[in-house]
Amino acid sequence: MPNIKSSKKSVKLDAKRHERNVFEKTRIKKAQKLVLAAIANNDAAEAQKLLPAAHKAIDQAAANNTIHKNAAARKKSKLTLKVNSIS
Repeated sequence: MPNIKSSKKSVKLDAKRHERNVFEKTRIKKAQKLVLAAIANNDAAEAQKLLPAAHKAIDQAAANNTIHKNAAARKKSKLTLKVNSIS
């Protein structure tokens, strides 16, 4: 544990950021899994229904700088292509 006051604050902030980043990334993974599971079951309607929720999770992670905006765009594009391929 650091002795300097600013370092102590930095440790707290790092922990808070880490917690938020883990939450955001987990939310993205869960949303993607749901969409991919629907695709694996050839359930186009369910995949179309789950896609906006996945896009929202990805966009929010990009807005919070958890992932880069280009990575977010790439993830959204891949999911959309997969959903459109079974439709």
